[in-house]
Amino acid sequence: MRRIHVVKMLLAAGLCIVCCAAAPTGEDGGSVRLFNGKDLSGWTCDLNKPGVKMEDVWSVADGVLHCKGRPNGYLITKKNDFKDYRLDFDWRWPTGKGGNSGLLVHCSTPRTLGIWCKSVEVQLHSGNAGDFWVIGTDLDVENEAERNQGRQFVNLTDDSEKPPGQWNHMEVVCQGDQITVKVNGVLVNHATNVNVTQGAIALQTEGTPIEFRNVVLTPLKKP
Repeated sequence: MRRIHVVKMLLAAGLCIVCCAAAPTGEDGGSVRLFNGKDLSGWTCDLNKPGVKMEDVWSVADGVLHCKGRPNGYLITKKNDFKDYRLDFDWRWPTGKGGNSGLLVHCSTPRTLGIWCKSVEVQLHSGNAGDFWVIGTDLDVENEAERNQGRQFVNLTDDSEKPPGQWNHMEVVCQGDQITVKVNGVLVNHATNVNVTQGAIALQTEGTPIEFRNVVLTPLKKP
């Protein structure tokens, strides 16, 4: 385990404040299944290979969203003004070998960095789930001098993921200028002073087959 002292400090100093302020509204608050388990309604895509259709990369079977992993790009919600929410979803690497993908939040300007839109990426790369990558954006984390590596802000612990092939659960809370990430119930990252606070939500296709299910967004009460 790495950076355990950082975990303890963050738990003591920040988690209570962030999570209490970001209490979900519950069922009456209008939780939405962004992926309906049946088709790709409500989504579109941007891919870096001309002529490739969304359905050539993304498909749905048995309530699971399947991604072939190539070409690079992302599946993105048509609704582009999500803000102040908790996003829950499950993901796994179906080949059992791990791989690379990510969740993009607060998405706006297309192709800000290569194929990637302006956004904050919550990393899903196996072994590094919960890292932040900024794409034309900016944010702060605690102990930033130790954890910032260019566009990457490494997470607090790498032992929260299950072995490739098994389902993992991620919870991402975006409220105001803060983003908090849990993997399988473990706090793995917390950003403050995020300079974007709303936008679309996207799932990356980045070289490796990956599957998603139970993609649910719950609006949050204002602090």
